[in-house]
Amino acid sequence: MWGRLPPGVSLRTPGALVATWFGSGLLVPGPGTWGSLATLPLGILILLYTDHWVLLAVAVLTFVVGTWQTQRLIDAFPDDAPKDNSSIVVDETVGQLIALIPAAASPLLWLAAFVLFRLFDIWKPGPVRFLERRLKGVWGIMMDDVVAGIMAAVCVYGLALLELTDV
Repeated sequence: MWGRLPPGVSLRTPGALVATWFGSGLLVPGPGTWGSLATLPLGILILLYTDHWVLLAVAVLTFVVGTWQTQRLIDAFPDDAPKDNSSIVVDETVGQLIALIPAAASPLLWLAAFVLFRLFDIWKPGPVRFLERRLKGVWGIMMDDVVAGIMAAVCVYGLALLELTDV
């Protein structure tokens, strides 16, 4: 089953391609989870072949481009459409990339980063829910996932420390 794009917008549109993270946001159920899963190969390849600084730079670049393209896609939806359309998953992409930063080359930590980010994104504890409710438009869409990613990254870092001391 597939989600929908605004009338007249296709995945051939660069903005829709970015905002839906190459169409993964059109998969249902759980487009946010699909978007996070679609992000894992990129994050893992960066961690395996470069380092966490490159992953951070890619997350920042994805945030900037994703914010811009998400706003363009929001503007294409009819006025009565929800502003955080479930097909927009580039916010999950950014959050997932952030969550992966401390994971290094550990498959166990990659899994933890995925699960913890999805947990914080769905559960929306404290600051995540606050930002989602307080910030309007594209900033609310993007920033709650940034904070969920940071919270997951802190937990992954703690797990990484445990993994290192256990050896």
